[in-house]
Amino acid sequence: MNRFDIEAFIDRQAIGRPQLLILLVCGLVCFIDGFDMFMIGKIAPAIAADFGQPPEAMANLFIWQQIAMAVGAFVVSPLADRFGRRRMLTMSCALFGGFTLVSVWAETLTQLTVLRALASVFMAAGLPMALALISEAAPARRRATFVALSLVGYSTGNAASGAVAAWLIDDYGWQSAFWIGGIAPIACIPLLLFFVPESIKFRAERNPRDPRIAPILRRLDRTVEVPEDPVYVFGKSDGEARKAKLSDIFTEGRGLMTAVLWAACLISMTSIALTSQWLPTFFQEMAGVPIQEFAVSALIGYLGAITGTLLIGYLMDRFRATRMIPLFYFGLFLAYIGMGWVSFEAQIFVFILIAFNFLQTGGQAGLNTLITKIYPPRMRSTALGWAGGAGRVGGVLAPVYGGHAVAQHYSLELTLGIAALLPLTVVVLILVLGRVVRTGKAVLAPEAGRV
Repeated sequence: MNRFDIEAFIDRQAIGRPQLLILLVCGLVCFIDGFDMFMIGKIAPAIAADFGQPPEAMANLFIWQQIAMAVGAFVVSPLADRFGRRRMLTMSCALFGGFTLVSVWAETLTQLTVLRALASVFMAAGLPMALALISEAAPARRRATFVALSLVGYSTGNAASGAVAAWLIDDYGWQSAFWIGGIAPIACIPLLLFFVPESIKFRAERNPRDPRIAPILRRLDRTVEVPEDPVYVFGKSDGEARKAKLSDIFTEGRGLMTAVLWAACLISMTSIALTSQWLPTFFQEMAGVPIQEFAVSALIGYLGAITGTLLIGYLMDRFRATRMIPLFYFGLFLAYIGMGWVSFEAQIFVFILIAFNFLQTGGQAGLNTLITKIYPPRMRSTALGWAGGAGRVGGVLAPVYGGHAVAQHYSLELTLGIAALLPLTVVVLILVLGRVVRTGKAVLAPEAGRV
């Protein structure tokens, strides 16, 4: 048998043009996902006012968006492990972009809610599929850094949606955000088709003799020597085809590990959904801060998000993830308290906002990176998507709490003090996960390294 070790081939590659193109295009997809995920929260008061509704009326749209994203994460993301990452990512960009563009012509808040839900089914699948492609193209020594760099695109998209809120909605209305959010994913389609090859790890696990793998290998490395009639393997694997099953993330000793990660993602993404959708409204309604003023401060704060994402990737290539991630979430707990108690006009507030974004985005990036490391390629998109789906379930609860806090006229201190309990819970869960891994109660992918 002419074995060709795919894992060894990828790991010995220098970082060059093929890897950078994959990173660039998939990072752009992550940018679009971040832009569209967070834009609604920043322009929610403007949307409500345009339809003649109070701010708390947006809670219904937020809830259905999160439900739709959970459906997309649970249903669409696993299809990438069956039909291919690139194919499903291309389809998701087309449908997501199309529904977002049609939303520009919504005449009622109900119509906008329906269209937003349809778009969100496919938006939710973009990030896990892009991360799966990137992680499977990067050598092990740089995998966490590559995933972190792509998530910088996600954070930058978040910041860009703040720029729309700060400078475009006064002149062009809330529809300007939907024009950008619809055209951008459609523009990504030719880039995916021309510059991003299908994951060779995906192909090799489904069919170790797939003839389409050799041309991709030569595209990645022109000097590679592929034997005749090769069988593509991973390390000491037996070269047998392994098609993905939805149950894979719970079997072979992964059940407890998956359950803890799901709980951590649920709580973490509840926190993200709450602040992305309601933080501008909280400050407007509870502290009298106009959304445009808050958006400008938030843009500065997103410098922290980019730094946090890059730093967690660097740290996870060098230290145990289950020791780094809890530090980020404990800091986030303190940042929540600081935002609630420090005046928006105080000079130190912007530094608290930078720290908040640094810790929140860095912590979630750490969770996503951890998932790409510990699950094998054949189930990686499913693992990312379903963990995200669990997080979206938590996101359904966030709009309910946000709307209730506004309607009941909670103080900013009380609202953010209650929310601060979320990252504190994640600290406990990741420490538990570290214990599970170190006691041998979790089976990791061979390439996972130290976790």
